[in-house]
Amino acid sequence: MAGLGRVVLRRAMSTESKRMVDRFIRVDHAGEVGANYIYRGQMAVLGNTEVGRVIQRMWDQEKEHMAKFEELIPQHRVRPTVLLPIWNVAGFVLGAGTAMLGKEGAMACTVAVEDSIVEHYNSQIRALVEDDPEKHKELLEVIKKFRDEELEHHDMGLEHDAEAAPAYQTLTNVIKGGCKAAIWLSERI
Repeated sequence: MAGLGRVVLRRAMSTESKRMVDRFIRVDHAGEVGANYIYRGQMAVLGNTEVGRVIQRMWDQEKEHMAKFEELIPQHRVRPTVLLPIWNVAGFVLGAGTAMLGKEGAMACTVAVEDSIVEHYNSQIRALVEDDPEKHKELLEVIKKFRDEELEHHDMGLEHDAEAAPAYQTLTNVIKGGCKAAIWLSERI
């Protein structure tokens, strides 16, 4: 009987592990799609300015991140969030809206979003390591790489005058709050 209990427990843990991975891939895909639209909005406003090259570089990396999660979605048989159409519009509006404040506003948006995402990715890394780092090796490598690139975007935003944006602290706090809400919703819906 003890052997049967271990088999049931192992299956339950495996199911819980699968749910966690599904949740992580779903929300990370949504986040990378949202980031793609944020940068698209910023480029629509600032693409022909001096900061356009910087935004394009970050956007190109976000496109790679999105492509990877679009590969992982079917590979792991994960259902994408049904909120993607909302995140597409919200991302573009956020990107274009903050870009209308000038390069400082766009960079403040980048700092706020990337700060939220780095924190989010670090949380996922801890959970995957606690569960089974060997079993989640591929996903851990992807998330660590993307986390490092998001941190680079954060730092680029600071280097390009993010803190000079109008009402910087308020603006970044509102954006961070929106990111946390989007993360919470995309994990579940």
